[in-house]
Amino acid sequence: MSDTTVTHPLVKGEVGPGCAKVDPIVVADGVTRQFGGLKAVDVDHLEIPRGQITALIGPNGAGKTTLFNLLTGFDKPNTGSWSFEGSNLAGVPAFKVSRKGMVRTFQLTKSLGRLSVLQNMLLGARGQKGENIFRALIPAIWRSQESENTTRADDLLRRFKLDAKREDFAASLSGGQRKLLEMARALMSDPKLVMLDEPMAGVNPALTQSLLGHILDLKKEGMSVLFVEHDMHMVRHISDWVVVMAEGRVVAEGPPETVMSDQAVIDAYLGAHHDTDLGDMTTSQLETIQAEAAAEAEAELIADEKDGKL
Repeated sequence: MSDTTVTHPLVKGEVGPGCAKVDPIVVADGVTRQFGGLKAVDVDHLEIPRGQITALIGPNGAGKTTLFNLLTGFDKPNTGSWSFEGSNLAGVPAFKVSRKGMVRTFQLTKSLGRLSVLQNMLLGARGQKGENIFRALIPAIWRSQESENTTRADDLLRRFKLDAKREDFAASLSGGQRKLLEMARALMSDPKLVMLDEPMAGVNPALTQSLLGHILDLKKEGMSVLFVEHDMHMVRHISDWVVVMAEGRVVAEGPPETVMSDQAVIDAYLGAHHDTDLGDMTTSQLETIQAEAAAEAEAELIADEKDGKL
């Protein structure tokens, strides 16, 4: 980070890229992912602290979403290993990763538009007896569990203020409401780690504060949170820890107040705006840079979808 030794209660020893945590929930070693001649992810060592809200930031193309995809089993690395609560997850498919308690949301929401909001919620429950083709034919086996799952889903829909949309098709929801639905559905599986990929992207200001509150609530309920975000005000406001990526590598990490003034972060994240400290920028300057970054990221995702890469 800097020439001055920095310590923190979450860290064993000195704060810096790849530093060891006192109680990590995820530990990754030597994780790389290459696309042709481009090394999208090249992480030597990374630990995510348990019970905290960790932000993963960096410029477009830094490898943040690719790292998410690798850790959650949606993509396979060229090299490396990682563990969740001490259990090796390298090579484990996404559905098994979710069953272990590590769930994620997507920047472009993945709700099933032709199912109702309630049906989308019920899909998130784990260990459903009726999923077996033979047991499904005998309602007495799964009816009580289905009732319990429906009660839990209704409780979550009320909490996320989606109860009025219970019977509506998910396709009828606004972009912000779909973000809320994805987060609520993730909680149906009782996760230990919730990974949110740009939870504020495309969300109107009226729902932004609501999403912030829900993320803080996850920590209060004992869950760990790892999220990708471009909004520096949000990162500063709710994060306990910040990890910065650039060109696939972890270039800095630490508490928000330290990371925001780190020259490596300023150079990597702001590019042309490198003379301006993140902490000294006006709201309007930050919003302009964040809007440009978000627009570029969304354009890249749409292009990838058209090309069949996603």
